[in-house]
Amino acid sequence: MQRMFGRVAVAALTVAFATEAMATEWNVSLWGKRRAFTEHVEKLAELVEEKSGGDFTLNISYGGLSKPRENLDGISIGAFEMAQFCAGYHRDKNPSITVLELPFLGVETLQHERKLSMALYDHPAAQEDLARWNATLLMPSPLPQYNLVGTGEPRRELSDFEGLSVRATGGIGAAMEALGAVPTSMSATEVRQALDSGVVQAVAFAPHAHMAFGTIETGDWWTTNLNPGTVNCPVVANTDALEGLPDEHREILMGSIDESLDHYIDNYMNNTMERWGPALDERGIERITYSDEAIESFEAAVATPAAQSWIEENAARGLPAQDLYDFVTGKLNELKGM
Repeated sequence: MQRMFGRVAVAALTVAFATEAMATEWNVSLWGKRRAFTEHVEKLAELVEEKSGGDFTLNISYGGLSKPRENLDGISIGAFEMAQFCAGYHRDKNPSITVLELPFLGVETLQHERKLSMALYDHPAAQEDLARWNATLLMPSPLPQYNLVGTGEPRRELSDFEGLSVRATGGIGAAMEALGAVPTSMSATEVRQALDSGVVQAVAFAPHAHMAFGTIETGDWWTTNLNPGTVNCPVVANTDALEGLPDEHREILMGSIDESLDHYIDNYMNNTMERWGPALDERGIERITYSDEAIESFEAAVATPAAQSWIEENAARGLPAQDLYDFVTGKLNELKGM
């Protein structure tokens, strides 16, 4: 009887250890706080835990694992299994995907941004580029066109941007430089202090970030239609960790991406954008709208030179830059039915 009891106990213990061994926990490095920009990651964590019956969990950290500009480095050494970063934070580390940050690329909707990004993420050159960091591209963080919140005298003419210090990264920075502004690159978490202290007089963000990082608490004016471009901020996994997942967990993770992006876009359009106008009105922020002629002139002066410069610079790095640019513009035309 004792021998039988012992066998049962050993069997129960074996099952317990096996169950524990099957459980998977991933650490996820984000920054700031939960906001529209991170809703797809939050939804992914929810879906993964639900579908796995709690055997696969994503532990999301907002700034506790890494600084925003170091998330890709952390992924490369396996400091955590998943992270979000913005291409413009370190263009030299991920040059292939910075093609999506070119000014006046022509992306019109979040769905276009989503599909265009996912298409590029599947391109062999982009995958090879990120493989240098042991990173696998999972999904984008689709954002609308950026516009500026600024302090002081409103910039009612494009010529008024001459000499203005603006927080703007990637292609948006190049566009602002073409107006005579002085672009400064800094992470989102540094922006409010820089604006309050006068280090910058304007900040280029999407609406959710203007609200999340408090620029509208300081700002006096907002540009409604400058629309110089947006940033590309992928969510990536450490490739070794991804390949080491049990098949079931990998299928759950990858199979939950589309649903997570659906949730993200629905939340952005039906929550964030509904709050944006009232948030400006409550704070008395003046809306600045430029004439069609001014915007067309701005685009003509910026778009082609920026694209050509990007192609030349990245071809020199050994990237198939012209092919990547043609791929992105061709895919965008396809999405827009052109």
